[in-house]
Amino acid sequence: MAITSRRLLASGQSWTAHDVVCAAGPEDRPFEERHDWACIAVVKQGTFQYRTSYGRATLAPGALLLGDAGQCFECSHEHGIGDRCLSFHFAPDYFERIVADVRGARLPFTVPRFAPSESLIPLLVAADPAPHDAMELEEIALRLAGLVATRLSRTATSAATPSRHNERRMSESVRRLEADPETPTTLTALARNCGMSPYHFLRTFRSVVGITPHQFVLAQRLRRAAVRLRGSDEPISRIVFDAGFNDLSTFNRRFRRVMGATPTAFRRVRHRALPRLPGA
Repeated sequence: MAITSRRLLASGQSWTAHDVVCAAGPEDRPFEERHDWACIAVVKQGTFQYRTSYGRATLAPGALLLGDAGQCFECSHEHGIGDRCLSFHFAPDYFERIVADVRGARLPFTVPRFAPSESLIPLLVAADPAPHDAMELEEIALRLAGLVATRLSRTATSAATPSRHNERRMSESVRRLEADPETPTTLTALARNCGMSPYHFLRTFRSVVGITPHQFVLAQRLRRAAVRLRGSDEPISRIVFDAGFNDLSTFNRRFRRVMGATPTAFRRVRHRALPRLPGA
């Protein structure tokens, strides 16, 4: 059985935060586990398949894994080796109080995951560098829980689960894009690698991952650029072009819309405040 490393980052009376690194691969047989507390995990690296009573989903970087307290689940790595998640767990009564404070939100979860989205990038950037103190991680946990509760108030049940064959092909594409998001590619090239037409590839990718290939690549580029901005004093233009953006003004507009600040302002306050979470 492959080893899963769970490093406790911080905890309180009713919550915990773990850095979870899994080294499992296609040769490792999955087994059933159980969420003792409500779980929200941010996928930071890799892909894996997650099965609960609400369905089966492929999780990619930027997605949120959702688990109810007491719910059984199974994770498998049928199409690649390993993943890394920032995993938050909330005591049931504590999470119920959070949800109760969000108008229209409800429990239990009705979907196994939320797909990657731009609204999560500020949290991913805030959670990426280490170390964190307990108060900072508790703030991230609460803001994340509030964001999930808000989405629960307007989320419908997922569509039909994609086939295992399509899961494999899209997981391979995700890992390829994740490894090198800076290098330009095309739908035609991605589709050719999967033996599919561009139109069918686009529809299948969105069905499996939850967003389009272009949206996934942009999110990876923006996240990497923001992490470098937060952790270094390199020239902004170098970071932007290294991340794969070829126009500084376009990057600045997108960065400000997603992160809530210009790159210069974000760098200036990086050690004094967490980025805002739209909707949280």
